[in-house]
Amino acid sequence: MTRGLSSPCRLFYKLAMMTVNEFAEKIRQHDQIVVFTGAGISTESGIPDFRSPGGIWTRYRPVTFQEFMSSEAARIEAWKRRLDGWEQYKNAKPNVGHYFIHSLDAKGKLVGLITQNVDGLHSVAGLPDEKIVELHGSNRKVICLKCSRTYDPDEVIKRLIGDFASPRCNACDGILKSATVSFGQAMPEAAMRQAQEWTAQAKVFVVMGSSLQVQPAASFPVVAKRNGALLAIINREPGPLDEIADFVHHGAIGEFCGRFGEMIADG
Repeated sequence: MTRGLSSPCRLFYKLAMMTVNEFAEKIRQHDQIVVFTGAGISTESGIPDFRSPGGIWTRYRPVTFQEFMSSEAARIEAWKRRLDGWEQYKNAKPNVGHYFIHSLDAKGKLVGLITQNVDGLHSVAGLPDEKIVELHGSNRKVICLKCSRTYDPDEVIKRLIGDFASPRCNACDGILKSATVSFGQAMPEAAMRQAQEWTAQAKVFVVMGSSLQVQPAASFPVVAKRNGALLAIINREPGPLDEIADFVHHGAIGEFCGRFGEMIADG
Protein backbone atom coordinates (compact mmCIF):
# COMPACT_ATOMS: atom_id res chain seq x y z
CA MET A 1 0.00 0.00 0.00
CA THR A 2 2.97 2.28 0.53
CA ARG A 3 4.62 1.46 -2.80
CA GLY A 4 6.07 4.56 -4.46
CA LEU A 5 6.03 6.68 -1.32
CA SER A 6 9.20 8.49 -0.36
CA SER A 7 11.00 7.30 2.76
CA PRO A 8 9.53 10.01 5.06
CA CYS A 9 6.06 9.09 3.83
CA ARG A 10 6.66 5.39 4.55
CA LEU A 11 7.89 6.32 7.99
CA PHE A 12 4.64 8.01 8.98
CA TYR A 13 2.01 6.36 6.76
CA LYS A 14 -1.23 5.42 8.53
CA LEU A 15 -4.59 4.06 7.50
CA ALA A 16 -7.02 6.73 8.70
CA MET A 17 -7.11 10.50 8.98
CA MET A 18 -9.07 12.50 11.52
CA THR A 19 -12.37 14.15 10.66
CA VAL A 20 -12.82 17.91 10.45
CA ASN A 21 -14.60 17.84 13.83
CA GLU A 22 -11.66 16.01 15.39
CA PHE A 23 -9.26 18.51 13.84
CA ALA A 24 -11.33 21.42 15.20
CA GLU A 25 -11.12 19.90 18.68
CA LYS A 26 -7.32 19.66 18.39
CA ILE A 27 -7.15 23.33 17.40
CA ARG A 28 -9.30 24.25 20.39
CA GLN A 29 -7.02 22.24 22.69
CA HIS A 30 -3.62 23.50 21.54
CA ASP A 31 -1.88 26.86 21.79
CA GLN A 32 1.37 25.91 20.03
CA ILE A 33 0.25 26.11 16.40
CA VAL A 34 2.56 26.91 13.49
CA VAL A 35 1.11 27.72 10.06
CA PHE A 36 3.04 27.36 6.81
CA THR A 37 1.64 29.10 3.72
CA GLY A 38 2.39 29.07 0.01
CA ALA A 39 1.07 30.69 -3.15
CA GLY A 40 -2.27 28.87 -2.95
CA ILE A 41 -3.50 31.08 -0.12
CA SER A 42 -2.89 34.24 -2.17
CA THR A 43 -4.38 33.09 -5.46
CA GLU A 44 -7.74 33.71 -3.78
CA SER A 45 -6.65 37.36 -3.41
CA GLY A 46 -6.08 37.58 -7.17
CA ILE A 47 -2.32 36.95 -7.15
CA PRO A 48 -1.53 34.14 -9.61
CA ASP A 49 0.92 31.42 -8.74
CA PHE A 50 4.13 32.16 -10.68
CA ARG A 51 3.86 28.72 -12.29
CA SER A 52 0.15 28.86 -13.17
CA PRO A 53 -1.22 29.92 -16.60
CA GLY A 54 -0.78 33.67 -16.81
CA GLY A 55 1.80 33.65 -14.04
CA ILE A 56 5.00 35.63 -14.37
CA TRP A 57 7.12 32.56 -15.11
CA THR A 58 5.02 31.90 -18.21
CA ARG A 59 5.94 35.34 -19.59
CA TYR A 60 9.48 35.91 -18.30
CA ARG A 61 12.45 33.67 -17.66
CA PRO A 62 13.81 33.74 -14.11
CA VAL A 63 16.82 36.05 -13.67
CA THR A 64 19.37 34.50 -11.32
CA PHE A 65 21.01 36.52 -8.58
CA GLN A 66 24.38 36.13 -10.26
CA GLU A 67 23.01 37.53 -13.53
CA PHE A 68 21.35 40.40 -11.69
CA MET A 69 24.60 41.38 -10.02
CA SER A 70 26.78 41.10 -13.13
CA SER A 71 24.58 42.34 -15.99
CA GLU A 72 22.77 45.63 -16.53
CA ALA A 73 20.61 43.95 -19.17
CA ALA A 74 19.57 41.27 -16.69
CA ARG A 75 18.72 43.92 -14.07
CA ILE A 76 16.52 45.76 -16.56
CA GLU A 77 14.83 42.48 -17.49
CA ALA A 78 14.13 41.77 -13.82
CA TRP A 79 12.72 45.25 -13.23
CA LYS A 80 10.47 44.94 -16.30
CA ARG A 81 9.04 41.78 -14.75
CA ARG A 82 8.59 43.69 -11.50
CA LEU A 83 6.73 46.46 -13.30
CA ASP A 84 4.44 43.93 -14.97
CA GLY A 85 3.15 42.53 -11.69
CA TRP A 86 3.43 45.47 -9.31
CA GLU A 87 -0.07 46.92 -9.59
CA GLN A 88 -1.58 43.48 -9.05
CA TYR A 89 0.47 42.95 -5.89
CA LYS A 90 -0.03 46.51 -4.68
CA ASN A 91 -3.82 46.38 -4.92
CA ALA A 92 -4.29 42.82 -3.61
CA LYS A 93 -6.18 42.45 -0.34
CA PRO A 94 -6.01 39.69 2.28
CA ASN A 95 -8.70 37.02 2.12
CA VAL A 96 -10.47 34.80 4.63
CA GLY A 97 -7.46 32.48 4.86
CA HIS A 98 -5.13 35.31 5.92
CA TYR A 99 -7.64 36.57 8.48
CA PHE A 100 -8.16 33.06 9.85
CA ILE A 101 -4.44 32.83 10.66
CA HIS A 102 -4.63 36.25 12.31
CA SER A 103 -7.54 34.98 14.41
CA LEU A 104 -5.39 32.11 15.71
CA ASP A 105 -2.88 34.67 16.92
CA ALA A 106 -5.62 36.79 18.48
CA LYS A 107 -6.70 33.69 20.45
CA GLY A 108 -3.12 33.21 21.69
CA LYS A 109 -2.71 29.97 19.75
CA LEU A 110 -0.14 30.89 17.10
CA VAL A 111 3.56 30.35 17.68
CA GLY A 112 4.33 31.83 14.27
CA LEU A 113 3.57 31.95 10.56
CA ILE A 114 6.15 30.67 8.07
CA THR A 115 5.44 31.77 4.51
CA GLN A 116 6.94 31.17 1.09
CA ASN A 117 4.96 34.15 -0.23
CA VAL A 118 6.45 37.57 -0.93
CA ASP A 119 3.18 39.52 -1.19
CA GLY A 120 3.04 40.77 2.41
CA LEU A 121 -0.67 39.99 2.77
CA HIS A 122 -0.25 38.38 6.18
CA SER A 123 1.07 41.71 7.47
CA VAL A 124 -1.76 43.60 5.76
CA ALA A 125 -4.21 41.26 7.52
CA GLY A 126 -2.81 42.47 10.85
CA LEU A 127 -0.46 39.68 11.87
CA PRO A 128 2.44 41.25 13.83
CA ASP A 129 5.84 41.25 12.13
CA GLU A 130 7.36 39.28 14.99
CA LYS A 131 4.97 36.42 14.23
CA ILE A 132 5.92 36.23 10.52
CA VAL A 133 8.89 34.61 8.80
CA GLU A 134 9.08 35.38 5.07
CA LEU A 135 11.40 32.68 3.77
CA HIS A 136 11.63 34.21 0.29
CA GLY A 137 11.64 37.86 1.35
CA SER A 138 9.13 40.58 0.50
CA ASN A 139 8.27 42.47 -2.65
CA ARG A 140 6.87 45.29 -0.51
CA LYS A 141 10.43 46.55 0.04
CA VAL A 142 13.35 47.43 -2.22
CA ILE A 143 16.84 47.14 -0.75
CA CYS A 144 20.23 48.56 -1.67
CA LEU A 145 22.66 45.67 -2.01
CA LYS A 146 25.58 47.93 -0.98
CA CYS A 147 24.41 49.93 2.05
CA SER A 148 21.18 48.03 2.91
CA ARG A 149 19.01 51.14 2.77
CA THR A 150 15.37 50.21 2.09
CA TYR A 151 12.88 51.95 -0.19
CA ASP A 152 9.16 51.85 -0.76
CA PRO A 153 8.67 50.09 -4.12
CA ASP A 154 6.43 52.89 -5.38
CA GLU A 155 9.27 55.35 -4.87
CA VAL A 156 11.55 53.25 -7.08
CA ILE A 157 9.05 52.04 -9.66
CA LYS A 158 7.90 55.55 -10.56
CA ARG A 159 11.44 56.16 -11.91
CA LEU A 160 11.13 53.28 -14.40
CA ILE A 161 9.79 55.08 -17.45
CA GLY A 162 10.58 54.42 -21.11
CA ASP A 163 14.02 52.94 -21.83
CA PHE A 164 15.12 53.10 -18.21
CA ALA A 165 18.41 52.17 -16.58
CA SER A 166 18.28 49.89 -13.56
CA PRO A 167 17.63 51.95 -10.40
CA ARG A 168 20.41 52.93 -8.04
CA CYS A 169 20.55 53.94 -4.38
CA ASN A 170 20.24 57.68 -3.73
CA ALA A 171 22.71 57.41 -0.82
CA CYS A 172 25.56 55.27 -2.17
CA ASP A 173 24.75 54.51 -5.83
CA GLY A 174 24.51 50.82 -4.99
CA ILE A 175 22.37 48.38 -6.96
CA LEU A 176 18.73 48.31 -5.89
CA LYS A 177 16.84 45.03 -5.82
CA SER A 178 13.44 43.86 -4.71
CA ALA A 179 13.85 42.42 -1.20
CA THR A 180 12.98 38.92 -2.42
CA VAL A 181 15.19 35.84 -2.68
CA SER A 182 16.20 35.25 -6.30
CA PHE A 183 17.31 32.01 -7.92
CA GLY A 184 20.89 31.39 -6.89
CA GLN A 185 20.66 33.69 -3.87
CA ALA A 186 21.23 32.30 -0.38
CA MET A 187 18.20 31.81 1.83
CA PRO A 188 18.10 34.35 4.68
CA GLU A 189 19.85 32.74 7.64
CA ALA A 190 17.84 34.51 10.37
CA ALA A 191 14.53 33.60 8.75
CA MET A 192 15.53 29.95 8.33
CA ARG A 193 16.73 29.78 11.92
CA GLN A 194 13.47 31.24 13.25
CA ALA A 195 11.41 28.88 11.08
CA GLN A 196 13.38 25.92 12.43
CA GLU A 197 12.82 27.07 16.04
CA TRP A 198 9.08 27.49 15.53
CA THR A 199 8.81 24.12 13.79
CA ALA A 200 10.48 22.46 16.78
CA GLN A 201 7.94 24.09 19.13
CA ALA A 202 4.84 23.13 17.13
CA LYS A 203 2.21 20.81 18.58
CA VAL A 204 0.06 21.44 15.49
CA PHE A 205 1.63 22.28 12.11
CA VAL A 206 -0.81 23.50 9.45
CA VAL A 207 0.14 23.76 5.77
CA MET A 208 -2.08 26.06 3.68
CA GLY A 209 -1.72 26.58 -0.06
CA SER A 210 1.76 25.12 -0.59
CA SER A 211 2.66 22.49 -3.16
CA LEU A 212 5.52 21.48 -0.83
CA GLN A 213 7.82 21.15 -3.82
CA VAL A 214 10.42 23.83 -3.02
CA GLN A 215 13.27 22.89 -0.72
CA PRO A 216 14.47 23.48 1.90
CA ALA A 217 11.17 25.04 3.00
CA ALA A 218 9.13 21.94 2.16
CA SER A 219 11.05 19.95 4.77
CA PHE A 220 9.48 21.83 7.70
CA PRO A 221 6.22 19.78 7.76
CA VAL A 222 8.23 16.53 7.80
CA VAL A 223 10.41 17.80 10.66
CA ALA A 224 7.32 18.86 12.63
CA LYS A 225 5.74 15.44 12.11
CA ARG A 226 8.92 13.66 13.20
CA ASN A 227 8.86 15.78 16.37
CA GLY A 228 5.37 14.53 17.17
CA ALA A 229 3.27 17.45 15.91
CA LEU A 230 -0.16 16.93 14.41
CA LEU A 231 0.17 17.71 10.68
CA ALA A 232 -2.74 19.25 8.75
CA ILE A 233 -2.65 20.09 5.03
CA ILE A 234 -5.21 22.37 3.38
CA ASN A 235 -4.70 22.67 -0.38
CA ARG A 236 -6.73 22.75 -3.56
CA GLU A 237 -4.88 19.77 -5.00
CA PRO A 238 -3.31 16.59 -3.60
CA GLY A 239 0.33 16.95 -2.59
CA PRO A 240 3.39 14.84 -1.79
CA LEU A 241 2.91 14.80 2.00
CA ASP A 242 -0.84 14.14 2.16
CA GLU A 243 -0.27 10.52 3.19
CA ILE A 244 1.69 11.42 6.30
CA ALA A 245 -0.80 14.09 7.41
CA ASP A 246 -3.29 13.67 10.24
CA PHE A 247 -5.86 15.85 8.49
CA VAL A 248 -6.15 16.76 4.80
CA HIS A 249 -8.65 19.01 3.03
CA HIS A 250 -8.69 19.52 -0.73
CA GLY A 251 -10.62 22.58 -1.88
CA ALA A 252 -10.78 26.36 -1.71
CA ILE A 253 -8.82 27.62 1.29
CA GLY A 254 -10.99 30.64 2.01
CA GLU A 255 -14.19 28.61 1.96
CA PHE A 256 -12.70 26.04 4.32
CA CYS A 257 -11.29 28.66 6.70
CA GLY A 258 -14.61 30.49 6.86
CA ARG A 259 -16.48 27.36 7.94
CA PHE A 260 -13.68 26.06 10.14
CA GLY A 261 -13.27 29.38 11.91
CA GLU A 262 -16.94 29.18 12.93
CA MET A 263 -16.48 25.61 14.14
CA ILE A 264 -13.62 26.41 16.50
CA ALA A 265 -15.36 29.59 17.71
CA ASP A 266 -18.51 27.62 18.59
CA GLY A 267 -16.66 24.85 20.39
